[in-house]
Amino acid sequence: MDYKDYYKVLGVKKDASQDDIKRAYRRLARKYHPDVSKEKDAGKQFQEANEAYEVLHDPEKRKSYDQLGSNWKSGQGFQPPPGWQQGRSQPGGDFSGGGGDFSDFFSSLFGNAGQQGGRGGFGRAQTKGEDIDATVRIPIEEAYEGATRNLSLNVPALDGRGVMANTKRTLKVKIPKGVTANQRIRLEGQGGPGFGGAPAGDLFLRVEFAPHAHYRADGKNLYLDLPVAPWEAALGRSVKVPTLGGTVDLKIPSGARSGQQLRLKGRGLPGNPAGDQYVTIQIVVPPESSEKMQQLYSELEAEAEFNPRSNLGV
Repeated sequence: MDYKDYYKVLGVKKDASQDDIKRAYRRLARKYHPDVSKEKDAGKQFQEANEAYEVLHDPEKRKSYDQLGSNWKSGQGFQPPPGWQQGRSQPGGDFSGGGGDFSDFFSSLFGNAGQQGGRGGFGRAQTKGEDIDATVRIPIEEAYEGATRNLSLNVPALDGRGVMANTKRTLKVKIPKGVTANQRIRLEGQGGPGFGGAPAGDLFLRVEFAPHAHYRADGKNLYLDLPVAPWEAALGRSVKVPTLGGTVDLKIPSGARSGQQLRLKGRGLPGNPAGDQYVTIQIVVPPESSEKMQQLYSELEAEAEFNPRSNLGV
């Protein structure tokens, strides 16, 4: 009998991770599952995918299979690891029944390990639905206050003929307070449909913040550039500062420098603990100067004898 390349059956490389193997198997299971597939050789393809996954998803079986390789005939007398005769393991938790339909190649390698019991055949195998990832873009105010919004997404579903196809679905999604950029919101059972009575997969929404005119976010912390007049920076003043929770007073220290950062504790996104808001001072010169102001600037220049470029050696 011929050697079976289980890696080729699943379409993965020999150094594929367990997650890669699982994803490849699920893709083939959805394509060839007898409940939905219209392919002429779906049953055979589905059986081969199951057999390959039965070996490759199990670290011990995969190790023995890799050791034998294409020279498997010379190793037919090897002893399988202890416990193989105690019952076939469920492939990744995806099967509630199956068994009995292994090829002669599989049986030659592993004997009757795990083939007792079951409900007789891969046609009744259960396959959990695919998890789906999508992105939801929200204004940062919704992350601060929380919100409920209706989202329209294209997700895989079975049509009236039992064929898998993308369909538009509208979901009501709750945006929790304090959610951060790149955080994922899980919607259980809203992913791809399961087969053979298995549950549907989950939908994972990755949060993305829409650009804001004033705020930047880093985790739960917020950042804001605050324009400050030269005299406010020089003399020190209390100024009004916007936050997502409302306007607050901030004391600008005398002699403040442009680029200096001040912290408003707990004024970032809510949480336990809440984030902070960091205010970066930006000294702004008045756009127009009257003759009186020009005279005052000249007097200040003469009085201060200040060279702002002294650190550059000029």
